[in-house]
Amino acid sequence: MQIDALILVGGLGTRLRPVVADRPKILAPVAGEPFVVHLIRQVERAGVRRAILATGYRADMVQDVIGGHVGGVEIFYSREDEPLGTGGAIRLALPHVNSDPVLILNGDSYCDADLASMISSHRAPATILATRVEDVSRFGKLAIDANQNVQRFEEKGGSGAGYINAGVYVLSRALIESILPVKPVSIERDVFPKWIGRGLRAFPTAGKFIDIGTPESYRTADAFFGKNV
Repeated sequence: MQIDALILVGGLGTRLRPVVADRPKILAPVAGEPFVVHLIRQVERAGVRRAILATGYRADMVQDVIGGHVGGVEIFYSREDEPLGTGGAIRLALPHVNSDPVLILNGDSYCDADLASMISSHRAPATILATRVEDVSRFGKLAIDANQNVQRFEEKGGSGAGYINAGVYVLSRALIESILPVKPVSIERDVFPKWIGRGLRAFPTAGKFIDIGTPESYRTADAFFGKNV
């Protein structure tokens, strides 16, 4: 299956600002490359040849640094002029996407998972990559049943091991088109809960996970990629 990737890179990254100054966090250097380049290389390994970067904060800098190609992946850009949330950014970028379904990734996290298998197993309106962590408290827990259907999203603040939303999705165009392009929309809070029981499925993995949303987690990123990629 030929599939496009859409990577959400428009966040302000205010918590990481003391470490990376005024550059977008997806351009923060990790293991010798901007963080987002690791994501692009991962989707290339999964067979992706077209990627759209959904930009916002410092969009010109992102485009200047990343350019039109990374490896064998051709890069396109969808630019939001005001914050639209993850769902709004996905909806805005849809005209740039040629495939159905679409592989979507948050630009500030990485999960060492087999994305090619996730794509090939996709049979529903939405598939969420679910990775198991030892402590769900920072992320919130994703409850799934034995048939890999998503049952509910639990808020941050819990404890113990469990599955979390790893920020990687395979979504049908029909689901994306259902997002109303009229106000900021969160794909996690506003869209996915409405699809529980309507074909919202999980792809469980034990792949190691990192996000660079805080200075503490960013400081561990070099070691993470040295061991996992």
